[in-house]
Amino acid sequence: MNNNLSLGEFLAFGSAILFVAAAIGIFMIICMWKVYSKAGKPGWAAIVPIYNIVVLLEIVKKPVWWLILLLIPIVNIIIMILIYVELAKAFGQGVGFGLGLIFLSIIFFPILAFGDYQYVFDQSNSDEAILA
Repeated sequence: MNNNLSLGEFLAFGSAILFVAAAIGIFMIICMWKVYSKAGKPGWAAIVPIYNIVVLLEIVKKPVWWLILLLIPIVNIIIMILIYVELAKAFGQGVGFGLGLIFLSIIFFPILAFGDYQYVFDQSNSDEAILA
């Protein structure tokens, strides 16, 4: 019995993977659009490269120059963790929810987008001392 995949089977499998990845991508865009809208920002900003990060920084009340920090390897990981934790706080959630946004985005962004969470950013919740 031959265990090698034929070209047709390989293309069918690849197409299925591509379809699932595209569906997840479109779903995450819809979720980000909804999160931006809840924060009072234009939803379409979620699909514009670079500008979406600028708007996200505005949502979490961080300076726009943090965008430069996102271009530095390793530092960008730390900055995105801080941004997502602040995003969770901006919607009245804690650090645990922020970590969920980071590590389980496919689950936590839809919860944030379609749940009853309101944008309630409070300056007392924010760590202004951290690179602000």
